[in-house]
Amino acid sequence: RETLAGGATLDDILPDAFAACREAGDRVLGMRHYPVQVVGGIVLHQGRIAEMKTGEGKTLVATLPAYLNALSGKGVHIVSVNDYLAKRDSEWMGKIYRFLGLSVGLIVNGMDNEARRRAYNCDITYGTNNELG
Repeated sequence: RETLAGGATLDDILPDAFAACREAGDRVLGMRHYPVQVVGGIVLHQGRIAEMKTGEGKTLVATLPAYLNALSGKGVHIVSVNDYLAKRDSEWMGKIYRFLGLSVGLIVNGMDNEARRRAYNCDITYGTNNELG
């Protein structure tokens, strides 16, 4: 965050941010991003679509651009297909983000407005397309 405040761009800090996230994944979850997953993270950061099959690590891949972009302080939203996966992923990958000093929120069906507000104020917020917004 300090580097960004000093005028660097997200692209400037991408290698260091991805390396930190990759190391955190290994230390916290015992899951180190494979090189192809790092490429997937770069593609997502560029705003493009990365198609991946079941079991190829989409959940882990998303941590790379999510961490990088959360450093800007603007908040990152990760959209899942249902409340179960949003909750699972926010708890599972949240361990990485918290290790790296970020806050993680979750928006699911039935939450009151104050709980939603707290979740949206986090660095990274998980939810479904039906609940975000």
